[in-house]
Amino acid sequence: MAAGEQTRNTARSQSLERGLAILSAFRSGKPLLGVSDLSREVGLSRSTTHRYIATLAGLGYLEQDPPTRKYRLGPRVLDLGFSAINSMDLRELAAPHLQALSDETGHTVNMAVLDDADIVYIERCRTSQRGQRDIDLNLHIGSRLPAYCTSMGKVLLAHLEPAEQRAALRQVRFAPRGPNTLTEKDELLKELARVRTAGLAVNNEELAYGLRSIAAPVRRQTTGEVVAAINLAVHRSMVSLDQLVAHLGPMLKHTAEEISARISYAQVRG
Repeated sequence: MAAGEQTRNTARSQSLERGLAILSAFRSGKPLLGVSDLSREVGLSRSTTHRYIATLAGLGYLEQDPPTRKYRLGPRVLDLGFSAINSMDLRELAAPHLQALSDETGHTVNMAVLDDADIVYIERCRTSQRGQRDIDLNLHIGSRLPAYCTSMGKVLLAHLEPAEQRAALRQVRFAPRGPNTLTEKDELLKELARVRTAGLAVNNEELAYGLRSIAAPVRRQTTGEVVAAINLAVHRSMVSLDQLVAHLGPMLKHTAEEISARISYAQVRG
């Protein structure tokens, strides 16, 4: 082993790695985990895991659910997450464009990034239009959803490099979420190929009953890399699927292009 490698390895903190592994075990499908669950997840003994949990709970990164005695992520983790989201230049650059699209269309507009097999909302511009509350799903900045059954998730998965896409799809746990959820990997792969070609993803009640949305990619124009996705969400009673794609799709794509241009301009100026 080279001297540089030895230095890097000795500089790593095993305790920190284990603590972060415990925090990373909590995902959208596993919001509550017991000591035994976490022990299996991170590959540590129950007693060792309990010591790390006690430390993390004492610092506010975990909190115990009294009825089940299981643990969930605590407020300190949320603080870190919101701090990270608020520090993103992307969100600041995109916000006025998203608000303008929401004002122009009267529909809710969102922005998200990909984290493994989930999307994380980094901006939301809600509307109070009739029927919108029925599809709100109590989402907020920082909310996570499975990528495979969301329009923004499909955009982000579609534009991954093949190896990255395969790795992300290995983490997907297919389950019906809405009337039209794609629950087979082959179906999803065909849909992702279509999305990559069209530059627009459609969600027709795949996440929840009554929810339709379209999404477009936001790119770093210097490299073409897709760094985020934006979508426009409607209740099915408001707009037909054909109208959503034909009339609102071009407006959404235009907004995505405006944001992409602003990202590149900011990078050049920086």
